[in-house]
Amino acid sequence: MHVWKFGGTSVGKPERMHSIRTLITSDDTRKIVVLSALSGTTNALLAIGESLKANNDADAHAKIDTLKAHYDAFLSELYKTAGGKAAGQKIVDSEFSFIRSLTGIKPFTLKQEKELVAEGELLSTQIFQAYLVEEGVPSTLLPALEFMRIDADNEPEIQYTEAKLAELLPAHDDKQIIVTQGFICRNPRGEVDNLKRGGSDYTASLIGGAIRAEEIQIWTDIDGMHNNDPRIVKNTFPVRELTFDEAAELAYFGAKILHPSTITPARMFGVPVRLKNTMDPAAPGTLIADRPEASAASREVFKAIAAKDGITALYIHSTRMLNAYGFLRRIFEIFEKYKTPVDMITTSEVSVSVTIDNTERIQEITDELNTFCTLEEPDYDQTIICVVGNFSADNEGVAVRVFNAMKNIPIRMVSYGGTESNLSLLVHGRYKSDALNALNDGLFSV
Repeated sequence: MHVWKFGGTSVGKPERMHSIRTLITSDDTRKIVVLSALSGTTNALLAIGESLKANNDADAHAKIDTLKAHYDAFLSELYKTAGGKAAGQKIVDSEFSFIRSLTGIKPFTLKQEKELVAEGELLSTQIFQAYLVEEGVPSTLLPALEFMRIDADNEPEIQYTEAKLAELLPAHDDKQIIVTQGFICRNPRGEVDNLKRGGSDYTASLIGGAIRAEEIQIWTDIDGMHNNDPRIVKNTFPVRELTFDEAAELAYFGAKILHPSTITPARMFGVPVRLKNTMDPAAPGTLIADRPEASAASREVFKAIAAKDGITALYIHSTRMLNAYGFLRRIFEIFEKYKTPVDMITTSEVSVSVTIDNTERIQEITDELNTFCTLEEPDYDQTIICVVGNFSADNEGVAVRVFNAMKNIPIRMVSYGGTESNLSLLVHGRYKSDALNALNDGLFSV
């Protein structure tokens, strides 16, 4: 069985839903099809929630009317028969009736907001399943709220998902296509919750891991993961093959095509992930797997570059660090205490430099560090440039090529050797574009 996920732009227009139907029925492979909300819907629902939190019911109702009008128009182009349109309209009317009911709840809490935002996926999947029925496709809708759950730390309970799917799926053995929602889940209290933004990729990977799928396919509007940011750099190209480690580094450090958490469940169970383009289905996309490949693409030293913005660098000094033990432990216990992950770290005899991307607790962190260290003024608005590839110890000259490409750009920190797939550079955000272009010219130009 395969798991195929389609994002908001892939389902955002009726003709694209038509294309998805063609794609998922193009062979006899059974598939679980994970859908995001129609493009723009989640933002529209969040805007409605903001109006309700501000007790501006009139504004909320106006926004609801606008969104419903969009769905009404969508239905008229999606379905071909009167029966199909009636089924679709019944779904839309029912879900928008629920949305309107939330305007009567005072105060409008986070619980109601999560129920509201979940409507995007509930609408898209029901509308699409009704379309498959109209087309005569053997299919069913299996609600994600029946098998997807997070724990008290907002982490998915994959063992729960595995057990529930093993219980639920046999009842649908006669169906070629099983449609479900991305993003949404339940929390330990049984309430509607979600996997945070971009979580539909995560849903697909969790399902794929739980059922030991043959393959997970993430369908978007771009031909796989590119070697650099095409919004900033000209002449980028799709990377045909990546290992799980390489893909995880790129996703974490800013490659927008893939949610950073997606790789973990797939890697855990050894399920290959393929990134595909709904606008060009014949394109090979990007294959992410740990199995060895014989192709030239898998042997390339430099695979891709990504950038992560909004980074803050902290510079920590202490003469007591010299020949001392326990110093690093004390530092990282503070970051752990305030649940603030560290991205990069460099050390010398008496200094430690770290970067973080979440400054919510930076005052508490620096206050505690100041009790046994000396801190420089933090550097804000930094960018981590992540160069990913095959940097095993046998590959000579890797660092030289990177530094030669960056010779005209100030570098604040370097992290190299922690893994065999990542070399990270910290630069000020103002140099991001220059750095990405310089590295692209220096590492990928023939």
